[in-house]
Amino acid sequence: MICQRPAHKARGLLWEFVGGKVEPGETKEQALVRECWEELAVTISVGEVFMEINHDYPDLNVHLTLFNAAIIEGTPQMLEHNDIRWITPEKIPQYEFCPADEENLGRLC
Repeated sequence: MICQRPAHKARGLLWEFVGGKVEPGETKEQALVRECWEELAVTISVGEVFMEINHDYPDLNVHLTLFNAAIIEGTPQMLEHNDIRWITPEKIPQYEFCPADEENLGRLC
């Protein structure tokens, strides 16, 4: 599943994988569960780490930890994103992703 960032945010209308910042006192897994609930209204089960990426944007540095995860309750809703899509790896080239996410796309294809 990929999500399109809102137009008014940095890197607006680019595609990304759901997630966000880890809050104080949270693990990365807990942050992903919270973000999926806040952004998509779904409950997920978080599996193993798929990969980690560091990326420097002109305005910030991000460290992304990508997890294998599954929705265990709910249907994804667009509470924050402009659009959400379920795609297969061969469709990835049809979408313009945030530069940090582009680094991991090769491992999905």
